[in-house]
Amino acid sequence: MKSGNPTLSPSAFENERGHSTGSVMTLDGTLHKTAILLLILTVTAAFTWTTGRANPGLAGAFAMGGAIAGIILALITIFVKKAAPITAPLYAAAEGLLIGAISLFMEQKFKGIVTPAIALTFGLLGVMLALYRFRIVQATRGFTMAIFGATAAIGLVYLVSFVMRLFGSDIPYIHGSGPIGIGFSLVVVAIAAFNFILDFAAIEEGVDSGAPKYMEWYCSFALLVTLVWLYIEILRLLAKLRGRD
Repeated sequence: MKSGNPTLSPSAFENERGHSTGSVMTLDGTLHKTAILLLILTVTAAFTWTTGRANPGLAGAFAMGGAIAGIILALITIFVKKAAPITAPLYAAAEGLLIGAISLFMEQKFKGIVTPAIALTFGLLGVMLALYRFRIVQATRGFTMAIFGATAAIGLVYLVSFVMRLFGSDIPYIHGSGPIGIGFSLVVVAIAAFNFILDFAAIEEGVDSGAPKYMEWYCSFALLVTLVWLYIEILRLLAKLRGRD
């Protein structure tokens, strides 16, 4: 099974099989650790939100620090999966700093945007879980390849856009509030949401294959990566819609 989320690539489990010397990965254990990571993210996001409102200058520092730390911790987690019990909670804390700052900036610019963004994010998570649980949408080979390819394409577009911005330019239309920009964000939100289907399938495979216990933390980290991505994309979409008012 290949997940569109690069943290849950086929090698994520293939390289870890047979490394278990004791307890193995379970679905309940993965869910419990996901809840822990979400709690950590929520606490640090709330801290950034509260502190940033009192001292706006700190919000920018938290965002920069959270982004840099998040990238470093994500890379360590991906390449040293046994470190996930330590790096995954630290990653959640770093992402909380980033998400809290981004949410505060967006709320100040578009009042009332954060609450519906949170609701839509977890609502889509619930929908994807139900679609997967009842096998309405299955992670077939064709579906998996399509979502994987679309995710890679989106990543390439964002990378090109970032490089172009360094030279004072940008990809036209996709970041604006016009029909093309809104359509682009709708597609990205949909692709991000469908990544959950692939993540759920990959986690199920890890449980069935008897992956080592620390992979619970790793899979929880991978789910958090998708969740954070989806939340940010929903914020962008709502901001574009509000920008048309």
